[in-house]
Amino acid sequence: MDTKLTLIIDHHVKEDAKKYAKEMGSSLSKLVENYLKLLTAKRKKTENEIPLSPFIESMRKKAVKVPADFDYKKELEDAIWEKHRKGYEKNID
Repeated sequence: MDTKLTLIIDHHVKEDAKKYAKEMGSSLSKLVENYLKLLTAKRKKTENEIPLSPFIESMRKKAVKVPADFDYKKELEDAIWEKHRKGYEKNID
């Protein structure tokens, strides 16, 4: 459940933070919330673990699963060959 929080900060800091949040496609509230999550998450982690930002954590949850035998080098090579083959065929015509 969301709740309202009132902060007293320098006007220029607030304006700069609002601009930054807008550039990042977010809001000042989300920016502060994510920062506070990051700070409090550090306390929950063990000393050996490196805490990830909430944004990175959300990306991990959306990660695509690939087969164990997936050969990314072959896929990349095939894509490059296909790209250049098409370019070569255009130049022949």
